Amino acid sequence: MQYAIKTSPQLTTWKDMLAVWQEADKMDVFHSAWNFDHFYPINVPDTSGPCMEAWTTLTALAQATTRIRLGCMVTGIVYRHPALLANMISSVDIISNGRLELGIGAGWNEQECDAYGIELGTLTERFDRFDEACEILHSMLTNEVTNFSGQYFNLTEARNNPPPIQKPHPPICIGGNGEKRTLPNVARWAQHWNYAAFDFEGWVAKKAVLDGVCRDIGRDPREIMTSVHQAATPEGLGELEENCIKFKEGGLDLILFYLPPPHTPSILGKLASIAQRVG
Repeated sequence: MQYAIKTSPQLTTWKDMLAVWQEADKMDVFHSAWNFDHFYPINVPDTSGPCMEAWTTLTALAQATTRIRLGCMVTGIVYRHPALLANMISSVDIISNGRLELGIGAGWNEQECDAYGIELGTLTERFDRFDEACEILHSMLTNEVTNFSGQYFNLTEARNNPPPIQKPHPPICIGGNGEKRTLPNVARWAQHWNYAAFDFEGWVAKKAVLDGVCRDIGRDPREIMTSVHQAATPEGLGELEENCIKFKEGGLDLILFYLPPPHTPSILGKLASIAQRVG
């Protein structure tokens, strides 16, 4: 099993987040580092606090590191036109020298969308939009020219030049648990699936569904990395280690240690020790 860190760019400072990523970059035990894509803090009572933009910080972190793979877990398709996002992806893959992991999801935050005048839409509309975006991103990251006509997006002779370094494209990670729309998209497009919860039993159940969807379309589910978040707090390290053991025995591929703000590199040594003990 592999290990990653995740630092939400909320309620923190650039200096502190940078320090964590640069220290993790020196520690081979960490496969990757991730941020998230929100404009307001989430999962807190007061959402008026600071929250840095995901892809701007990700680009800077790519320049400030040399080894660790990096990505946004996950990019909300609703926030950016997929043709623009394809160009961003290629640029960051080039800047990082081929270390980008592409996390994408349909989006869900009504407060942000309402505040910014972005039309989130119904659940069906979100996933119809996401279906189109997945097809566009795949095409623009692999083909010289893309033409597309859909309900939400229309492209005519669209180019993405220069293309990404990684071929055919940076690994695509789709986050979410929905059995009707999300998991079929994972089976069709993704190299990585992130279970959008923390519990072992739920992951096992959804993984079984994903495996079935893969078999239905003739894809080997072993081609898809699976990951979960686990809260990494100083007071919860014992439980964290127990959970890591459980997930490893269950066949999980990647644990994301989710670091709460304010961020500090001091916890990384303890997390590295857990990773080395669990293996």
